[in-house]
Amino acid sequence: MKRLLIGHSAPLRGAVAVNGAKNAVLPILAAALLTDEPCEIDGVPHVTDVATMRAILDELGVRTDDIKGAIRTRPGAGGTTASYELVRMMRASVCVLGPLLAKRGTAKVSMPGGCVIGPRPIDLHLKGLRALGASIEIEHGYIVAHATRLRGAHVLLGGAFGSSVLATANVMMAAALAEGETVIEQAACEPEVSDLADCLSAMGARIAGRGTPVLTIEGVRRLRGVRYRIIPDRIEAGTLMMAAAITGGDVLVDGARAEHLGALIEQLREAGVEIEPRPGAVRVRAPRRLRATEVTALPYPGFPTDLQAQIMALMTVAEGVSVVTEKVYPERFMHVPELLRMGAQITREGSRAVVKGVPRLSGAPVVASDLRASAGLILAGLAADNSTELRGIEHLSRGYQALGAQLVALGADIREIDDPDGGRTGGEDALTLESFQEMRGDGVR
Repeated sequence: MKRLLIGHSAPLRGAVAVNGAKNAVLPILAAALLTDEPCEIDGVPHVTDVATMRAILDELGVRTDDIKGAIRTRPGAGGTTASYELVRMMRASVCVLGPLLAKRGTAKVSMPGGCVIGPRPIDLHLKGLRALGASIEIEHGYIVAHATRLRGAHVLLGGAFGSSVLATANVMMAAALAEGETVIEQAACEPEVSDLADCLSAMGARIAGRGTPVLTIEGVRRLRGVRYRIIPDRIEAGTLMMAAAITGGDVLVDGARAEHLGALIEQLREAGVEIEPRPGAVRVRAPRRLRATEVTALPYPGFPTDLQAQIMALMTVAEGVSVVTEKVYPERFMHVPELLRMGAQITREGSRAVVKGVPRLSGAPVVASDLRASAGLILAGLAADNSTELRGIEHLSRGYQALGAQLVALGADIREIDDPDGGRTGGEDALTLESFQEMRGDGVR
């Protein structure tokens, strides 16, 4: 296994390009199950979550090929079972459930595993598909679903912590081939959901209301193949913007769409960062010391939970006291003990953390618990006064194509080194609280 050695960074400068959106491409690849024709998806990032989805599609009879920076899908005869061995690696695997039901009439999909950011039940997925007429049982850890022909219905997808992106995607894909009209209320409004709707529309689906909490889908008999380019990754863009901010840098993030990053842009401006939106890009210019701010992670268009760890890293070195509240996944604070090891002053109070900024962090050995915590700890390492060793970097490759290389190109001091103690590999559910404590060598405070 490898680890990252991160040195204190001078202000980052230059331009960097954003890759395609990991959270957009996964359901779009799953949508290939809805057609008997080939599809070609452009702009796909080279991340392990995409590799996992391709393995699941292969298991279901859809072959995938790399062609000139794109992925081509080729449908074929296949099964209807998505195995535990693959689904446990990535929660987004559950988005094959709706397409399998709609196209093949039956589906057997492993229950997705949990992970250290807290429980994420799939009750809204099942509620929505049952409303369309599916018969669903949980048997031996698998979701077993059947439907002769799905029928349009009125579906309410609101949950305890807001709407669900993947549940919206699952129901929308199933409804695209259902008989009659489906209305989804409290649908997720994230750009990745709109991207899926745009792709399905290009395949012949009839979808109205994209980008709003009410989606109307008129079912069609068949969908055709498509060539489609996914949107840039707003989470990667936001991470790069905050890397510039935490180092007092001046960076042009090419591919960042300001219209997808409104909540982050507002928070950075409150912290004293100058943000200049440009056509298809955003320029970030930051002072050497940021100001404290209050952040609440909410469903889109609120501040993204997937950027919560990164902005907390910024606030550890901002002047004043910040409050970071997590209203999407209230337990998503596994990065807090690692930041404390680096000299941050953070007090957690339930679903919020109070952060008192310090002039500079101190590099230390730290362990990433999950994908976004990895990015947050890298940013903290850039602001630390000596080297930071980051373990658990296998999580990073799940959602970032080459974050370390992108930052190095802007002037960061980041090196990949061998981990003499080995390490743990695996997917989203591979790192338990106990194994995380074991890797750190102590308990989580």
